[in-house]
Amino acid sequence: MAGEVAVVLAAGKGTRMKSDLPKVLFPVCGRPMIHFVLDALNKAGIGEQIVVVGHRADDVREELKGRPGNVRFALQAEQLGTGHAVQVCREQLAGHEGPVLVLAGDSPLLQPDSLRKLLEHFHRTRPGLLLGTLKKDDPQGLGRIVRDDAGNFLKIVEEKDATDQQRQINEVNMSTYLFDGPALLKALDRLDNDNAQGEYYLTDTVALLRDAGHAVEALPVLQSCESLSINDRDELALVDATMRQMGYADDA
Repeated sequence: MAGEVAVVLAAGKGTRMKSDLPKVLFPVCGRPMIHFVLDALNKAGIGEQIVVVGHRADDVREELKGRPGNVRFALQAEQLGTGHAVQVCREQLAGHEGPVLVLAGDSPLLQPDSLRKLLEHFHRTRPGLLLGTLKKDDPQGLGRIVRDDAGNFLKIVEEKDATDQQRQINEVNMSTYLFDGPALLKALDRLDNDNAQGEYYLTDTVALLRDAGHAVEALPVLQSCESLSINDRDELALVDATMRQMGYADDA
């Protein structure tokens, strides 16, 4: 199987939302936010979509029934990290020779144009992994993109682990990953959870892919609006207001 496949992470409860509703089903502009993510994928030409479900999985499946494109589901029964979320898609990705885009289902401001630029660059350079990044005036709380003196991507450093100098970096990781499919599957087999949280981190694939001889790149093509995340009710209200100002309609 060639072409592009998207893996959309939608298994979380969203504890800080103070509700049992799956986070991706919270409405923005009158629609559950995950619809805007899948709409953006369709507009970018990525109609093959695997949605990773977990908390109240049946509700998410029901909400997405009948959507355009080929939407399939993978169950993450336990939430053991972002790497684990992609690992549960192994069977559905087996034999896939093309790129695999991995992104969050709670990013309704995802822009099709950003995805197209990522895909174009990927097809030109064929790395093992291409990260979609952005430059943010206030990068507080986000993982920084560390580059060498020549501008080549080196690593992601989480803020809590960053030096004072690294905290000044304004290019940030927005959890938008474009992998070579076969390289991703091999890296997933080598992921471990030897860390303080006991979780499998997708960011660990950066080192694994490099060790396997693959190029890993980062491209700051994401737009400023795509930096808006939804972790609580206040951020939900901000994203809703922003999307209305941008012309998103309730019946989009």
